[in-house]
Amino acid sequence: MQANNEVGTIQDIPKLSAIAREAGAVFHTDSVQAAGKIKIDVDELGADMLSVSGHKVYGPEGIGIIYIRKGKRITPLFHGGHHEKKRRAGTENVPGIVGIGAALELAESLRETEHKRLYELSEFFIDGVMKAVPNVYLNGPRSGKRVSSTVNLSFEYIEGESIILSLDMKGIAVASGSACTSGSLSASHVLSAMAVPVELAQGSIRFSMGRFTTREDIEYTISVLPEIIERLRSMSPLYSKK
Repeated sequence: MQANNEVGTIQDIPKLSAIAREAGAVFHTDSVQAAGKIKIDVDELGADMLSVSGHKVYGPEGIGIIYIRKGKRITPLFHGGHHEKKRRAGTENVPGIVGIGAALELAESLRETEHKRLYELSEFFIDGVMKAVPNVYLNGPRSGKRVSSTVNLSFEYIEGESIILSLDMKGIAVASGSACTSGSLSASHVLSAMAVPVELAQGSIRFSMGRFTTREDIEYTISVLPEIIERLRSMSPLYSKK
């Protein structure tokens, strides 16, 4: 991943692709979370293949892009047609193709201004939560090496699912991990790989910000979090033993 979907960490793709190339491997980059947020240049990244998804840039759902460097061959998963130079079967989704193209053009034109706005919002949010709530930990880098749209926080002594339900009742939508693993109750494999203790990983929440997130939204979230965390901790056997 060029940018991680749970903690937002920006990976050193050029370094990783160079290692893969030295080993004679084909290197694919998942840039779904990076599109519209940071610069994507396949030559600078050294990617042989790179994928992007439409709905992450406010484009149509069910459409994506895969870049394949000239000379690299892939084996089609579906056979029976000759679209995309015999790489896929089935009728092409023309409205989706036009839609993702327009969405990416718009996202790229707004990328720098949106990055600045979301950076300021995320920094304000992190500072506000850590000031209002004790025993909170940021997962991943503070800035520079993280896309500003993603903030992953661990709240000690409580379960993330309880926080999600409580915030949902306040009209705030968050997640305990990636959408890909929404059905799993186990600790995030991303946080485990980062050596985050299991008890902290279980209390982690991913806060996502986007084009329609306002400072008022952030201020509201900061205002309701302390009461929620205090109430849940009061019922936690882990907190009572503190």
